[in-house]
Amino acid sequence: MKKKHSAGGSEFNPETLALGYAYDPTLSQGAVKPPVFLTSTFQFESAQDGKEFFELAYGLRERDPGEVPGLIYSRLNNPNLQIFEQRMAAWDRTEMGATFASGMAAISTTCLALLRPGDKILSSAPVYGGTHFLFENILPQFGIETIQVPAGINTHTRMGELAKELDGVRMLFLETPANPSNAMVDIAAVAALGRDLSEGRERKVITAVDNTFLGPLFQRPAELGADLVIYSATKFIGGHSDLIAGVVTGPMDLLKELRAFRSIMGTMAAPFTGWMLLRSLETLSIRMRRQSKNARALARLLADHPRVRRVNYPTLLPEGSPEQALYERQCSGPGSLISFEIDGGEEEAFAALDRFEVFRLAVSLGGTESLVEHPMTMTHADVPPADLEAIGVSPGLIRMSVGIEHLSDLKRDLKHALNPA
Repeated sequence: MKKKHSAGGSEFNPETLALGYAYDPTLSQGAVKPPVFLTSTFQFESAQDGKEFFELAYGLRERDPGEVPGLIYSRLNNPNLQIFEQRMAAWDRTEMGATFASGMAAISTTCLALLRPGDKILSSAPVYGGTHFLFENILPQFGIETIQVPAGINTHTRMGELAKELDGVRMLFLETPANPSNAMVDIAAVAALGRDLSEGRERKVITAVDNTFLGPLFQRPAELGADLVIYSATKFIGGHSDLIAGVVTGPMDLLKELRAFRSIMGTMAAPFTGWMLLRSLETLSIRMRRQSKNARALARLLADHPRVRRVNYPTLLPEGSPEQALYERQCSGPGSLISFEIDGGEEEAFAALDRFEVFRLAVSLGGTESLVEHPMTMTHADVPPADLEAIGVSPGLIRMSVGIEHLSDLKRDLKHALNPA
């Protein structure tokens, strides 16, 4: 399938591209769906082909106009991954994608490829627990420091102030909405700051956005000026809690660096994972819209419940507030992640978690099944409690990932968990 229709040249929507773009059935015996290319290596038609393929793979020459990089070895390239990467880039409106063995492989490879000793990251907070551990415990061993800025309407202002005080700011890293507080950061404002900071510098200041919670359907950071869009593809993109993967999309110059590091570090996904991601991408829009519809109803139920102190969900932002204006400007939907605080702290939160029967008590998110967990003692257990409290992650906070089950069953289960017998 081409990217545009022959009738008038109109570009296809992502939901359509996800079913056919970047795949030619004639190359696979006419199979309507891409086969699984379970092979470690690929046969060359000639020795000259092998030479030319390796020249491109190792950057020994520039690609000729219209030249397609040849297949060499599945650590370097594989049809299942390449098709998925092109479809993800089309969805994000970016030039290129790179698939990784996990979301953390995507983030860590990005940092190691683009940052050097002495560089600094300004990161919104909170972020996913694994990302926090990378920033606080792994990257400092390589001379890379991270300064955290609370996520919210003024994050970009504070980042700008810090950038004036610090030397070596090289990356502005955002997770928006934040995990698990759902606090939002103005992507366009941070991206503008990154461009301002890049002026006159030999090395560009990169704006990278973890878009796992809302993307690629409800939020498109690249259209707001972000350089890199990062996902744990394990979540909504995979969508069935049966694979581990990550993906980054962005401009060709940056992605070439990431892909080079990925090949040598071996952090790319396996071919079968790529095939499963292609399967899942086809239904992403349907799943995320159903999950979001269920989540809206549950968020309202929680907001009206006497045992619930507060609910963090985009549709419940105060009317006319700057936060609501940012949400409406930046997002096309609220997603399906809810966090809420109940009375009684950890003890009552645990009691409620143990009473769920439809919701599964498990970490992760974005699957077809509904999940609940306790951020302070589970996904964010490595973050100091005082730091968590400062950003609204309390002992009574529960994170909920809403699935596609029947809404009446989810409502009944939630009421049962919150109402002790």
